[in-house]
Amino acid sequence: MPYDPLSDEQREIRDLVRELARERFAPRAAEIDKSAEFPWDMVELMREHELLALPFAEEHGGTGTGALMVLVAIEEISKVCATTGLILAVQELGSLGIKLAGTDEQKERWLPRLASGEWLAAYALTEAGSGSDSAAMRTEARREDGHYVINGSKRFITNAGVAGLYVVFAKTDPSAGHAGISAFVVEADAPGFQVGRIEPKMGIKGSTTGEIFFDECRVPEDNLLGEEGEGFRIAMRILDRSRPGIAAQGLGLAQGATDYALEYAKSRETMGRPIAQHQLIAAKLADMETRCEAARGLLYKCGQMIDDDAPDLTKMSAMTKLYCTDVAMAVTTEAVQILGGYGYIQEYPVERMMRDAKITQIYEGTNEIQRLVIAREMLKESRAFLLAGVG
Repeated sequence: MPYDPLSDEQREIRDLVRELARERFAPRAAEIDKSAEFPWDMVELMREHELLALPFAEEHGGTGTGALMVLVAIEEISKVCATTGLILAVQELGSLGIKLAGTDEQKERWLPRLASGEWLAAYALTEAGSGSDSAAMRTEARREDGHYVINGSKRFITNAGVAGLYVVFAKTDPSAGHAGISAFVVEADAPGFQVGRIEPKMGIKGSTTGEIFFDECRVPEDNLLGEEGEGFRIAMRILDRSRPGIAAQGLGLAQGATDYALEYAKSRETMGRPIAQHQLIAAKLADMETRCEAARGLLYKCGQMIDDDAPDLTKMSAMTKLYCTDVAMAVTTEAVQILGGYGYIQEYPVERMMRDAKITQIYEGTNEIQRLVIAREMLKESRAFLLAGVG
């Protein structure tokens, strides 16, 4: 049996999401990939069943069921459609800045609209010249007549053009590096805000990924999250809690590919027996299942740590994102191999899963960056007691 630390209420929600995924999300997955159009019908379905309320507290119109439940839901949806799973993951990502650093008034103003699904959210940190190196960002904001005036651009922004609200990072003190970055909420109808090119992509094709521009974009002073100069700290706190959402997407892809490859291997016969009974194929399936189960252990532990507000989240979050998404790429590739020629054609879903899996190793911090983060956190630890008595 898969690892399952969920409560009865959480299992009930998981089963609802699983049923929706199989009956409603799965039949649309191939068409979404083929058309590369944002799936508003899937958003409406998620609104109808209150799935977009999962990341939010009850006082803001959410379900109040916690971070672990969000990860489980993303996993279940991503088993059949990674694009649709990403909608929920980014609703969490884009709202976390408000939840973590917003005032009570800011939370009341924006979170109910996100919990209901009236608005989708987006997170705008990356620029053309500053991905992993956020201190190199060039977008700036200056205070003027009760407003902040933002100039610059952001790139590779998920939900560009469909979000109603963007959490945007800009330098209020360009000379101060990380300490000069501040965070703002920018509504999509703000004057001076514009959406640019939407990128054609290898995978997650139904999700919009685009460039956004700020040309003397004016937002009220009270759209500032936290204090000036706190933006980088806010961004890192967000990523510690949002990276597991991408890990859940990766795990969902891996488990979905494993399940499909298993059923195929049980029915496809060569040399007088199902290929699942051939040792080389059986070994692949065994490794795929083991990797998924190990990834699930990390993911669910990380979700519980977020719910417990654990202080040492950074390392666990990075390990979870790293491992689950590396598993996604390895397992979906093996699924294509098990299906052979059929795995390479679009009639079967595993080639789509493999294409979708690749981005999980890249966005919300490349896996190379995750390794640096893990090692950095390790260097802060004291393990000398392990060597006690060793000559």
